[in-house]
Amino acid sequence: MSQLDFLQRRLSVPSRQLGAPAPAGEELEHLLGAALRVPDHGKLMSTRLLLIRGPARTKLGAALADIHARIDPHTPAATLEKDRTRYDHAPLIVCVIARIDADHAKVPVQEQILSAGCVAYNLLLGAQALGYGAQWLTGWAAYDREVARLLGIAEDERVIGFVHIGTPLKPASEGPHAELANHFTELTL
Repeated sequence: MSQLDFLQRRLSVPSRQLGAPAPAGEELEHLLGAALRVPDHGKLMSTRLLLIRGPARTKLGAALADIHARIDPHTPAATLEKDRTRYDHAPLIVCVIARIDADHAKVPVQEQILSAGCVAYNLLLGAQALGYGAQWLTGWAAYDREVARLLGIAEDERVIGFVHIGTPLKPASEGPHAELANHFTELTL
């Protein structure tokens, strides 16, 4: 399979369909190192990765449900249960975090965020290349400052997403594919 064929076959595996094992040891280090090789204007190297695994997954879910219930006491019980179990499926969740220098003289905030987004995407590609499944999720918790403090995320940092990684429990289904003709034009001056 060519590298382009690999990209044509890229797909997300829903986090609820991921189980053990996940990358560990040298394989995990290799995946994380490869994920960090992204375009990085100004060589800021401002993306950091927070691994969530083992009992921390369940504790984080319980904390999210508590925070959500405090924020909105009318949150339906089913929504709180979803929060509580959100991280129980995939054995590894990588929280991708961008440290933002809003006053950088040369690198706009958007480029800093996009660079960190490339790290999250590289995690998806790398996991698939290693034979694992992965899904990039955000949800309300990615944007909540109380959750950020719980995760040790500083005021100048943003959660880009939570990349859930594990072994697919069943084959992932293909979604609709973009029709190329609907997504490009050519500049004619």
